Amino acid sequence: MRKKIYLWLAFLFIICAAHAQHTVVNGIVTDSITGEGLPYASLILEGTSIGGATDDNGHFSFSVPNAPAVLRIFYLGYETREIHLAPKGNPIDLKINLSPEGIALSEITVKAQRERYRKRENPAVEFVRHVISLRKSNSPRNHDYFSYDQYEKIFFAKNDYTPKPLKEGKTSKFDFLSEYVDTLESGITILPVSEKEKVQTVYYRKYPKSEKQVVKGYKSSGIDEIFSSDGVRQFLEEVFREVDIFQNDIPLFLQRFVSPLSSIGPNYYKYYLLDTLWVNGSQCVDLGFVPFNSETFGFTGHLYVTLDSTYFVQRAVLNVPKDINLNFVSRLTIEQEFERTSDSTRITTKDDISVNFKLTERTRGMYARRLNIYTNHSFEEPDTERMRIFKESAPVITMQGSHRQTDDFWELHRPQEAVPRNPNSTDKLMARLNAVPAYRITMKVLTTIVSGYIPTNREPEKSKFEFGPINSTVNNDILEGTRFRVGGTTTTAFSKHLFMDGYMAYGIKDEKLKYDALVEYSFNDRREFRKEYPVHSLRMEYMYDVNKLGQDYMYTSKDNMMLMIRRMRDPYVTYLRNAELTYTRELYSGISYNAIVRNWREYSTPYAAFDRIGQDRTFTSVNHYDMTALELRFRYGKNEKFYQTRNLRIPITFDALIVNANHIMARKGFLGSDYNYQRTDIGLQKRFWFSAFGYIDIITKAGKVWTKVPYPLLILPNANLTYTIQPETYTNMNALEFINDEYVSWDVTYYMNGNLLNRLPFIKKLKWREVFGFRGLWGNLTDKNNPAMGGEGLYAFPKTTYKMSDTPYMEASVGIENIFKFLRIDYVWRLNYLDHPDIQKSGVRMTMALSF
Repeated sequence: MRKKIYLWLAFLFIICAAHAQHTVVNGIVTDSITGEGLPYASLILEGTSIGGATDDNGHFSFSVPNAPAVLRIFYLGYETREIHLAPKGNPIDLKINLSPEGIALSEITVKAQRERYRKRENPAVEFVRHVISLRKSNSPRNHDYFSYDQYEKIFFAKNDYTPKPLKEGKTSKFDFLSEYVDTLESGITILPVSEKEKVQTVYYRKYPKSEKQVVKGYKSSGIDEIFSSDGVRQFLEEVFREVDIFQNDIPLFLQRFVSPLSSIGPNYYKYYLLDTLWVNGSQCVDLGFVPFNSETFGFTGHLYVTLDSTYFVQRAVLNVPKDINLNFVSRLTIEQEFERTSDSTRITTKDDISVNFKLTERTRGMYARRLNIYTNHSFEEPDTERMRIFKESAPVITMQGSHRQTDDFWELHRPQEAVPRNPNSTDKLMARLNAVPAYRITMKVLTTIVSGYIPTNREPEKSKFEFGPINSTVNNDILEGTRFRVGGTTTTAFSKHLFMDGYMAYGIKDEKLKYDALVEYSFNDRREFRKEYPVHSLRMEYMYDVNKLGQDYMYTSKDNMMLMIRRMRDPYVTYLRNAELTYTRELYSGISYNAIVRNWREYSTPYAAFDRIGQDRTFTSVNHYDMTALELRFRYGKNEKFYQTRNLRIPITFDALIVNANHIMARKGFLGSDYNYQRTDIGLQKRFWFSAFGYIDIITKAGKVWTKVPYPLLILPNANLTYTIQPETYTNMNALEFINDEYVSWDVTYYMNGNLLNRLPFIKKLKWREVFGFRGLWGNLTDKNNPAMGGEGLYAFPKTTYKMSDTPYMEASVGIENIFKFLRIDYVWRLNYLDHPDIQKSGVRMTMALSF
């Protein structure tokens, strides 16, 4: 027993002695201007493997031997620092400030005094005003022609990846992942999961203004291939926009950041003249900047500006403040480099964005990088062959074979800094993963959930027919009761020109079969979906189904299962038999038009009676009415961005001005029409950005029915009977509460991006964002369509329908979005017509959407 005690004492003595030979080093790594902690900075003791990484707040702690050593600190976008340590056992506390990397510092001439900041008589503010005033004078697009070659790489990786340790003797199906781990310059290990590369030449012409991209090579691989490839490309191009710091606003992550060189910059940023230094052979001033309010959409960083009369920006390093109200982004660094030509024109040579994404603070998240390298800049007029490019209608011209370029092509065009340290590529990783049954099955399930369709072939790209959409399988309404639906569509594997689509549905209550059959011929080759942009097609469709009067489903399918949750049931439902022939043409200019010949018969039901008014004011029940009409549509939406799914186009942004116009015409007696019918509608939609103060979405419409027709053919305001937030609908209006033949409507929503809530203590930590809405409808019913004014031949209005007075119907809402980063909740008030029975005067509405 005594021997065991001695052994334990000896063991403890050895541990204590070993511990006494080490020193704990604590500290924080910060930005040299803002003082904010830099997360995931790497620290390593030179010549050893001892070190660590900073946490989310820039703090670190680890032990070092009691011997003189050099501590090296790495962080992407900042210079590497070395600190000499002389540990003696007592804890060491360090505060390490990092400046941008790659700069050789000379003598410091000015030191920032940030304790008390003033704009008036501040030399830094005067200096930046000069830079702002000259920002457009050296733009390359001031030349008649401008062209350059561009290499772009976007990749995503699992951040700070370390394979999970297994028990001795155990193996995993995913052991091979360690073969594909790469290491960043900072020393952090990553596992690439998606990679996209593109090589193109960009041609710009000043007059008439035109810019074309000629894609010579493109390749993509990774787990995001379960999504629409074109949709992902559109989304990433908008999220990772090329940064132009010489504009007032910088579009990034579907938001608008205030540029440090914005015209409002001196009122938004604090500027500091820090050092004088040499950058690319030119003496420059290190101009630091930080926003007054770190929660708003601004940057911290440095501009390196030449000390001459040109105020030329040689280099820029931008970061986002730690407290910024930006979802999922824990770190962002933008590095840009510029060169000056002999005539002082500014050309960009590098635009590099690196981002750490996190769903929650406890996760390691994802690392993303978008690297652009620009070479071979020219201001010469293109030769005759290249000038033909400007005659192409498409802004992006993809050369034949660009998606099948060889490895030799990519080795030739890939710049050195884009070459991964690990030669094992992402496409090889995907091939290994797809060979694992568990992964392959999981990805098939996810693909079905994302697309909403079930393929009929084990290899989805070979599936000629797919069942779906799955989210329309079950629904419910007052006429059908529970409704079941099954449908499907052919794919591009069947034909790139000919498509067939349809469904069958059955209602348990009415015991009727409904159906829809569609055949469409596309004059363009379709890559993925028949509705992908630009559409040029001829379509025939025959449908028999229910029609919910006073409800238009503009942003979702009418059979979406989520619509079963309602604040009230559909009170007015008819049956509709419809046959139509549609010609559609969409142009790259943003113009699109349709010509539709439509024949339909609408049947009355116990829930929507057609009681025709006779000459003596008696009512005759009518089973149906028939119409044959020609509809002409026009739409203009230049530079519109959207994510394309099989059936829907989901807007990515609303920046483009959208103009809609359509007219419907029918002549009584022609092809069975029961009435003369003339209806015109026009609409405008636009997002207006207010830089740091958020943005406003405005949708306005107007329309008129010119002829005398029964109420199903009049203007039925779009009532929202669900608890969800839907644009262009009236939240607290009942279906057919108003019927008009003239109207003007508006829907105005102001997103303040947290400018108010970010100023409230404690509340600002939640990163909520305020939303204000105001929508309304002014409508009129002329005497010719008013059953109360005689109305011979018209149908009697439902008993719950009212004539609108001179006052428009109005609603106002106050909401909070970004709750838990995905939820928006509004409280909506109905402002007038409050004396109508069975109405909801106010209520809570919500929607779910992930946003940055």
